Amino acid sequence: MPVELIEGKLKTTLPVHLVAKDRLDAAGLASSWLAWAKANGFSGEAGRTLIVPDENGALAGALFGTGDGEGALAIGALARALPEGDWHFASAPAEPELVAVALALGGYVFTRYGKKPGKALRFSLPSGADAARVRRTADGVFLTRDLVNTPTSDMGPDELEKAVRTLAGTYKAEVSVTKGDDLLKKNFPMIHAVGRASVGAPRLIDMTWGPDNAPKVTLVGKGVCFDTGGLDIKPSSGMLLMKKDMGGAANVLGLASMIMAAGLKVRLRLLIPAVENSIAGNAFRPGDVLVSRKGITVEIGNTDAEGRLVLADALALADDDEPQLLIDMATLTGAARVALGPDLPPFYTGDEALASDLAEASAAVEDPLWRMPLWKPYDAKLSSKIADINNVTSDGFAGSITAALFLKRFVEKTAAWAHFDIFAWNPSDRPYGLAGGEAQAIRALERVISKRYA
Repeated sequence: MPVELIEGKLKTTLPVHLVAKDRLDAAGLASSWLAWAKANGFSGEAGRTLIVPDENGALAGALFGTGDGEGALAIGALARALPEGDWHFASAPAEPELVAVALALGGYVFTRYGKKPGKALRFSLPSGADAARVRRTADGVFLTRDLVNTPTSDMGPDELEKAVRTLAGTYKAEVSVTKGDDLLKKNFPMIHAVGRASVGAPRLIDMTWGPDNAPKVTLVGKGVCFDTGGLDIKPSSGMLLMKKDMGGAANVLGLASMIMAAGLKVRLRLLIPAVENSIAGNAFRPGDVLVSRKGITVEIGNTDAEGRLVLADALALADDDEPQLLIDMATLTGAARVALGPDLPPFYTGDEALASDLAEASAAVEDPLWRMPLWKPYDAKLSSKIADINNVTSDGFAGSITAALFLKRFVEKTAAWAHFDIFAWNPSDRPYGLAGGEAQAIRALERVISKRYA
């Protein structure tokens, strides 16, 4: 079960002492604790938990090593390392709210298919932490993780739409859906083309919330519920994690939940093109030319570069509305993982103020991000001999950058736009979360949006 964070003091609660690396003697420990730590070779090394007994052998408390600059999120490991019971920090942590978030996130377990929820752990909320903000952050991350962890058999386009409607119902948001052949009637041809081979009809999910006259914040998330690669089919090993190809949609849903729970004064719009990139007789083909919503013609160099196609139609719609802030999130390229690995999502923007705000927020909430360039000379790599643009390059270089440049063509009116090429997955256990679906960039984005539109 998630760690329960309790406001105020618990009646009987055990202390956790946070100890920096090689600072054991300066940790203010009782002599018996100090002797126990030294006898067990504990020196504050990052992530190590040492349980401390009292003179009768009963549980007296715990020591946790914070290492040397590992960050507050590392404290999330306590959620799985401590014995069941009630706990508090012996002294106030330097970043109380981030520590509270770390504990909450570290206690997450995906239980839909029978995995046990884990131990019952309660922790006194550190002084200085905003309980409501911690809860809505954890709820947004947990929603994202749950959606990504759910296999496509239970998270196809229909179920993704239901997830949006459920969230909308909680906050009295409005939802409209353009589905199946209606996508052609309403001029979303690339969403239709990518999803038409699946038994689950493609659709564009459009959710709105907040006052009409408030600043417009629009979130667009790639909702490819499974990606076979289409006729340019992936190898079997490449499909093992393709249930997470809707990770962009899951992340913007998590971010939307944070925004609505906070009651921010914005006109929020959420756009999710929800499709499966499947194989059938009516699947789109390599060499086809698709006419986008914006009128730009796109030659298909590879059907496995489908995410940018569905995003392009959704971004064109979003851009027509000229929001004050436009964010898109997508598990878009393997090239981003090659460049920066699974933990560090790149983002792209031409707005210097937005880039600066994102960098500040990333550091403040320990939500890693790295700005990559919209390198204009690479735009020519997307040229086509028969259409306005190709959906892939011919040389395979700079795949994440050229994907961002592809999307940029569909955003002309909105100055503050940023594209996030996320992985949405922990390949191995982290202190703040087990291996599996992960929220990336949304805690930093929530901070930026809150500061701009509080």
